[in-house]
Amino acid sequence: MKYTNEIVINQPREKTLELFDNPDNMKYWQKGFVSFSPSEGPPGEEGSKAQLKYKMGKREVEMIETITCRNLPEELHGTYETKGVYNIQKNYFKEEGDKTKWISETEFQFSGFMKLMSLLWGRKAFSKQSYTFMEDFKAFAEGNPRHGN
Repeated sequence: MKYTNEIVINQPREKTLELFDNPDNMKYWQKGFVSFSPSEGPPGEEGSKAQLKYKMGKREVEMIETITCRNLPEELHGTYETKGVYNIQKNYFKEEGDKTKWISETEFQFSGFMKLMSLLWGRKAFSKQSYTFMEDFKAFAEGNPRHGN
């Protein structure tokens, strides 16, 4: 399953990336975020790995983030792996005057039980959730956080 979302953030690209590239800020725009624990290499650098934890309802989800491309200020890509789900995330950041256009290309690959669940939920539900994260980041970057931990 593949889809693309984009959003314009009312901040210059440099400021947008400063906020986006700091794991300490994830709690302000990723609902359910619990922790970020580096496990291999310098955090955020190409080839680095980290364990991410989220609270989703009554369950805790752990995933491994691997940074696959770091070519800032233009792009930052990574993969996110958890049981039954492999997510490839490509983020592009385009300058639009004093604003930033964030283009997010997402691909999900499912196995086991999650393959069935993905068919039930459908592409639209996944795309909507991804876009909600983008809206939450935009609100945070613009100084209007929608939530925080």
